[in-house]
Formats: sequence, C-alpha cells, structure tokens
Amino acid sequence: MHLPLPCRNSGTELSSPSAGSRSGKMTLCQVVAILLLSFLPSTAAGSSLPTLVPRSTLQLGRARFSARPVLELATRCDEACARREAALLPQDFQEYLFYETLYANGTRTLTTVELSPGEGSTETRWPRRRTRRKRQIYGTDGRFSISGNHFLMDYPFSTTVKISTGCTGVLVSEQHVLTAAHCVHDGQDYVKGAKKIKVGFLTPANGTGRPVMRWARVRRTQVPKGWIQSLNSVSMDYDYALLELCRPHRRPHMELTVAPAAEEMAGKRIHFSGFDSDRPGELVYRFCGVEDETAHLIYQHCDARPGASGSGVYGKVWDPVRHKWERKVIGIFSGHQWLEVGGEQHDYNVAVRLTAPKFAQICYWIKGDYKSCQNE
Repeated sequence: MHLPLPCRNSGTELSSPSAGSRSGKMTLCQVVAILLLSFLPSTAAGSSLPTLVPRSTLQLGRARFSARPVLELATRCDEACARREAALLPQDFQEYLFYETLYANGTRTLTTVELSPGEGSTETRWPRRRTRRKRQIYGTDGRFSISGNHFLMDYPFSTTVKISTGCTGVLVSEQHVLTAAHCVHDGQDYVKGAKKIKVGFLTPANGTGRPVMRWARVRRTQVPKGWIQSLNSVSMDYDYALLELCRPHRRPHMELTVAPAAEEMAGKRIHFSGFDSDRPGELVYRFCGVEDETAHLIYQHCDARPGASGSGVYGKVWDPVRHKWERKVIGIFSGHQWLEVGGEQHDYNVAVRLTAPKFAQICYWIKGDYKSCQNE
C-alpha cells in the first residue's frame, strides 16, 4: 500500500597500517558466523540477488512516538546469545525482513514478504581476522574534522547527512537516506522526533562564516521487523532504516553493495563520516581495519562518539564491470557490543553488514520493484 502525502520544503583519503593478527584458533564469533552463513544466500560474480517479493500489507494503528532517542546503542552478546542466533531457521530470517512503513501523517503499515535465493547464488564462507582484547583500547583519537567548503562538498563527504533525531545518515539515491533503525525506533515505539523527522544537509555558508544546516522533510520511514520488538541481540543485526525525502536532492549519492569479506576490500579497511556529538557543527571522518566479522556484523575499533550512529560505512570494493576500485556502502554504523568469549570481555564498535537479503530489501524500498533489483 502506498500513501502519497504532500510535502513542503523547510527553510586524501588517508592510509593506515593494517591492524590485527591471525590465529589458528576459532573464536565464538567465527563459529556463529559459519552457522549463520549457512542459512544466508549471498551473491557471487555473475549471480543475481535473492528475490524479495511483497505479499500483503496490513494497516496498523497510529504510532505513539513515545520513545526517547538513543544516540549511542550498546548491546551484549555471550554464549547463550550466540546459541540463539545459531538456532535461527531460514523462515526466521524471512520474517525479520517483514517491514513497517511510517508515513508523515503518523499512519503505519506492516508488509510481509517472501524471500527466495537468487539464481546462481552460492554459499559463501571466509576466514576471519582475529584480534582479542581484554579491555577497550582505541589509542589516540583517529578522527578528522572535514573543514573548508571544497572538502565538505567533495565526494564522498557530501553524501553524509544529519538526522534531526541526533544521528547521521548517508544518501543512497536521489531521494533516499540510509540510517540506523535505533535513530527512529527503540524496538518498541518510534522516538519522539520521528513524526516530524527531517534530514539536514551541511551547506557551505556565504563568505567566511561557518557551514549551515539546511533541512528537508521526510515522506516516509521504513524499518525491518528484525529490529522492531526484538528481545535479543539479533535486533542489532537489523539496525537499519530508510528515509524517503519529500523531494529529490541535488547531491551525488553513494552506491550500495552486498558486503564482501574484509579480505576483499582495499586495505581491509572501512571508512565513515558522521556528526559526532562532541564536535558540534562539524563533519567527522575516520577509517580503520576490520577486526572481526560475522554474517550480520562488522567488528572494528574506529573512534566514534554519540551522533555517529547511522553513518554509511563504506569500503573500496573492486568493480569487475568498471575494472577499478569503487567506494560503496557495505554497512551502517550501529554502536557498541560487548562480547563474552571464554569468560573474557571484548568491546567493539559495530556496523551492520548489508547481506544479500538486506540489500534486496533496501533496493526494493528504493525502487519499488523487486524485479529491477535482481541484477544490481
């Protein structure tokens, strides 16, 4: 069901030595990842995405908008959490891809979907890098403030936008912004600012003044059911949401891709820019190596502060058609997770991976036609 609503306007990349070391032992993260990957279709060269077909749309009651915004998400996962995730069945993943749509007038719908593997898709497993830490060690602050009108409007920094609830987002089409689900919904209800949510574009000021934020209205918000009312750690796996602007913007946007293994990205590094709360009015860029990964999450120690949640995490991915490395969004920065492995605590910053099913879902949200997403 589509409910169109009227809208009105309102008012060099750096390098770093690779971090981490390799070990012959498998941690709990690896075991869980292998088990999860066996259930998830993924894309290989020349293969098509899983088919995500909408089946029914149900009208829901109006949202209450009673939740408080959470700018810094933190979760915990131990052996019991890992066992729950490993026990999930394919139909569970399909249900997590059901999604809720919130419209600007406060009405909501729930759409059910059917997921089937794409033709030629193969099961993918990869070795993972190991870095075990007993305490939170991030070293010196590795963030860089992007200043100067030229750099702010330069790609890819110009694709980063601010969400009025206090988070960050990334432009992924001429009219869509990808962000973290917890920026608009706490798992039980929409946050107070989600009803009149806006997207801010940091714009160079005339003369020598500081850049100004120009805001655009949002037509609708879409959140996967895997995030809504999830009572265990799987919710972080689906911490993403898509905002549709009322009108197209005029900036370039970043392309999405199914997240490859860290070994398949240039330098095995990720990058993202956001509006960290400790540097108000500034766009902050950072990069770091991937320390660990599962089927759904990317573990890393990129420095980040509240406000960076929802940033588009990108890597340099080889494009076999263009025969060159391309910056593409492979995930969304979510927050922190404490892992308990063998009685030891491990603290990581976490990004949500764009798996093939998630990519298919977001592509459908953007294009509105699952057939046009098959060969993306």
